[in-house]
Amino acid sequence: MEIFFWGCICILFYVYLGYPMLMWLLSLNSKSNTKNKVAELPSVVVVIAAFNEENSIKKTVENKLSQNYDETKLSVIVVSDSSTDSTDKIVAELQSKNDRVTLLRQEPRAGKTSALNWAKDYIMSDIIVFSDANSIYSSNAISNLVQMFADSETGYVTGKMVYVNSEGSLVGDGCSAYMKYENKLREFETKVGSVVGVDGGIDAIRTSLFKKLSADQLPDFVQPLWTVRQGFKVKYCETALLKEESLYEGDSEFRMRVRVSLRALWALFDMRILFNPFKFGLFSFQLFSHKLLRYFAVVFMIAALVANIPLAATDSFYQLTLASQTVFYLLAYLGYKNPSRNNVVFSAPYYFCLVNLACIFALYRFIRKEKIVTWKPREG
Repeated sequence: MEIFFWGCICILFYVYLGYPMLMWLLSLNSKSNTKNKVAELPSVVVVIAAFNEENSIKKTVENKLSQNYDETKLSVIVVSDSSTDSTDKIVAELQSKNDRVTLLRQEPRAGKTSALNWAKDYIMSDIIVFSDANSIYSSNAISNLVQMFADSETGYVTGKMVYVNSEGSLVGDGCSAYMKYENKLREFETKVGSVVGVDGGIDAIRTSLFKKLSADQLPDFVQPLWTVRQGFKVKYCETALLKEESLYEGDSEFRMRVRVSLRALWALFDMRILFNPFKFGLFSFQLFSHKLLRYFAVVFMIAALVANIPLAATDSFYQLTLASQTVFYLLAYLGYKNPSRNNVVFSAPYYFCLVNLACIFALYRFIRKEKIVTWKPREG
């Protein structure tokens, strides 16, 4: 039982600390990223899939049109996924005032992936930028994304998401800490080779590398993996900033995490060829460590807790480890019961447990072969 317990602890340590430390060490020996600039600004189309986003779509489209980028080379396509509110009307009004805006309406409703597939038929640009309907970019975000393509080996670039937590929400604090952790890891992975995870709200891809996906596939997970399969790298650009409101309700965040985790598990299954180290080398190791083990970490968390109980009856040291686990989960529970508590002592355990609990539900639904194509927008 001791070996089993320590095996679980070692795996958890590796997933959350060991792997990032390894990427950091490897990044120290990597060559500096090229500082070259693109010889000529490429044409860019920002694609936004939207379903009932009347409260944010106008601000989001105007944010893209006002980017510090040559306006003759920047345009926006909004694909309304059969919206039933005023989304279409708002975008149509923007289109009537600016020929850089195009509205497409997808009928019947078929989800974000199908919307992006359809938009591809209308794109003639060099670069495609993917934005969520509530994603607000910093003024130089698109310009900074594009400069990363000066490296001919780069096929996909993701920016930096910063959660805005204006209400002091506990979930928001947890989101923010989680993204800081992920962004630092992406910084290391970029220096080593390719980034494994991206943010769907601020991504860019060479149009020639875009692959039309099946409706159930998660585009901001599968498109980067396809880019790697085609022999190109996925990079992280920390100067391309996206500001997004974090969710204020734990239930909303939990549902979103279940959905994303389920679709990510299917993406890993669909792209399982990338786990072949003889073909994809270091990236296979990264994908296994950063994604697959991460989604199964909750299994080892439960196993470590269960294994610790009988050990606590035999040794005072294991009584201490059991007490430590108990206190951690108690703090998470207190955070759940009082989500307005603005303190990292509660927010970190709460959000950590929320994310991993979502993985349990996602794993269960994955085993049942459930798939998700459409969903309602996140509610803040």
